[in-house]
Amino acid sequence: MAIKRLTGLLLLGLVTAGCDRLPGGNRQQAQQPAAAQPQVPPTQAQQATQVPGATPMAERVAIIGLLNKRNGISRDLRMRPGQAAKGKDVIVRLGACETTPPWEFDKLTGAFVQLDVQQPGGSWKRVFSGWLYRESPSLNVVEHPVYDVWVKSCAMTFPDGPSAPAAPSAASNSSSASKDARPSRPARSAPRPPSAAANNAE
Repeated sequence: MAIKRLTGLLLLGLVTAGCDRLPGGNRQQAQQPAAAQPQVPPTQAQQATQVPGATPMAERVAIIGLLNKRNGISRDLRMRPGQAAKGKDVIVRLGACETTPPWEFDKLTGAFVQLDVQQPGGSWKRVFSGWLYRESPSLNVVEHPVYDVWVKSCAMTFPDGPSAPAAPSAASNSSSASKDARPSRPARSAPRPPSAAANNAE
């Protein structure tokens, strides 16, 4: 009987030790940090400046010009951000559009545009993706032998802000000129020579 009890205690101890190791291993695995998931960086279109109180991005309307260099035909595409216009073998996508507030001195009108062109094999290739500016087209040029795109306008409104610096008017220039002008003094007349009668009287 003593041998059976000893054997039972040994088996119970082995089972208990095995149970303690299993949770321990699980706890060690749980303590390992999970692999960090890669964060998708925001697109350039999503990085457009959002002025508080301005027209929301989805409600803005842009006019994008599209030119076919082969036949010289140009089109004006009226689009909202998130929309795409498809031609025979070209797709123009608008990601965002932006204009500077009226109280800013330097005026800029820009749009984030993507241009996809169909290849001879039937596949599509993105030949341009970036911001285009109406006032400075040389900042980002669409280099393609057939198609060219450019931004013409972006319709949006802004809340009331500081007034834009006004150019001096002609009236103010004339008033300032009149203040600066000094009255001219009349020229002194030369003394008249004595007359002959006066000489004879002397």
